[in-house]
Amino acid sequence: MDDDGRIARWIALDPLRPWPAEARIRDFGVPVWALIGHYRYATGHDVERVATDYELPLEAVEAALAYYGRHQTEIDARLAANAA
Repeated sequence: MDDDGRIARWIALDPLRPWPAEARIRDFGVPVWALIGHYRYATGHDVERVATDYELPLEAVEAALAYYGRHQTEIDARLAANAA
């Protein structure tokens, strides 16, 4: 499956906060920004460990990374606000 298909399958906007930085993993509710933060800061960029730590399918984490690639500025700002 390509990035567009993975994103369509796994990523959903939060209906209460429908902007890119608040997107979540469909059916699990895990925020994309949380996965990206964990991927970058806790796992040393280990996709499989993120999937294991959050009990998500590997493809869902791959979708989050693809989504992040398209919305990096917004998600980085969300991570920075969370760290402040």
